[in-house]
Amino acid sequence: MIVPANRVSQIQEYYFSKKLKEVAALNAQGRDIVSLGIGGPDRMPADEVIETLCEVAHQPDAHSYQPFTGLPELRRAFARWYGERYGVELNPDTEIQPLIGSKEAVLHVSLTFLNPGDGVLVPNPGYPTYTSASKLAEAEIFPYDLLPENDWQPDFEALERLPLDRIKLMWLNYPHMPTGAPAQMETFRRAVEFAKRHQIVLVHDNPYSFILNEQPMSLLQVPGAKDVAIELNSLSKSHNMAGWRIGMIATNPEFLSWFIKVKSNVDSGQFKPMMKAAVKALSADDAWYKQINDTYAERRVIAEQIMEALGCTFDPKQRGMFLWGRIPESAESPEKLCDEVLYDKRVFITPGFIFGSNGNRYIRISLCATPDKLREALRRIKNEK
Repeated sequence: MIVPANRVSQIQEYYFSKKLKEVAALNAQGRDIVSLGIGGPDRMPADEVIETLCEVAHQPDAHSYQPFTGLPELRRAFARWYGERYGVELNPDTEIQPLIGSKEAVLHVSLTFLNPGDGVLVPNPGYPTYTSASKLAEAEIFPYDLLPENDWQPDFEALERLPLDRIKLMWLNYPHMPTGAPAQMETFRRAVEFAKRHQIVLVHDNPYSFILNEQPMSLLQVPGAKDVAIELNSLSKSHNMAGWRIGMIATNPEFLSWFIKVKSNVDSGQFKPMMKAAVKALSADDAWYKQINDTYAERRVIAEQIMEALGCTFDPKQRGMFLWGRIPESAESPEKLCDEVLYDKRVFITPGFIFGSNGNRYIRISLCATPDKLREALRRIKNEK
């Protein structure tokens, strides 16, 4: 009998991959589901970005293989972006690698640094891919609690009680998904100090720092962070380019050289017109980020009304493109509540349990829907005509 590799039995199909099939089946029945589940921006990139894509696509040299390390001008554009927006100096030749979206780097970082049996610190709640990538690398997962009473920040005293001699890598993500907890420089400083003291690779996933957030922060702002730290970033959320798969990794030259060994054996680079268009996107001025945030601010108001209509409570200080809310005590579970909302109200929202056990009493609403769609969801939930 042919069976898959053992690692396949350690993971499950991504929750949204399965659930969206269910939503599609309901839509095929004419149910017209309002989807507030996925964090995929529904707005267009800037006009000049699309124009650049089309212009370069007509060039005869645009369709061949490109450098594994990306176009030099794209690396330089990422370096300028980090300098202008975060105040972080990066060498575009030795400290930056463009990515086919930052999600690929979650697995590639894991394959670069983890041997079977190595320990990985994964936030609970947190992005499910940190867990699945660790399992694919055959590492041992050590969840660390993020709790509302600690503003969803790590408890470093609790971390010190773990078997740190077995732990090789730690995942960090602020503004945090799914809770929307803002980044705190004190957390970044303590995380870097903790990683240095225990010789742990610290990986910060930073795709949400420009959404409903006037003070974007980078872990690499901490002096000496690059000695032990890696930061992932992406244009998916900040520039409405989720389907383009344009991201980056920044770290010290040695870490990056190891990472490129893995990546260069997995893919053959990115499409040149997309890289050229990304260069244009990275030159966006303050007005671009303001209109992005004005859009999400309008939607956030309606999402908060949806939360209140469901009897949920939430922290108004949240950042990012989601709203995270605690379900009422009368609700049996977030999964049951979300299924009732889906089948009875025809609105798809995300149960918090998929992000870890500390999400078991929470739901998440995406802001990636037009105000009209959000108002329609609110109307359905409130049973208004």
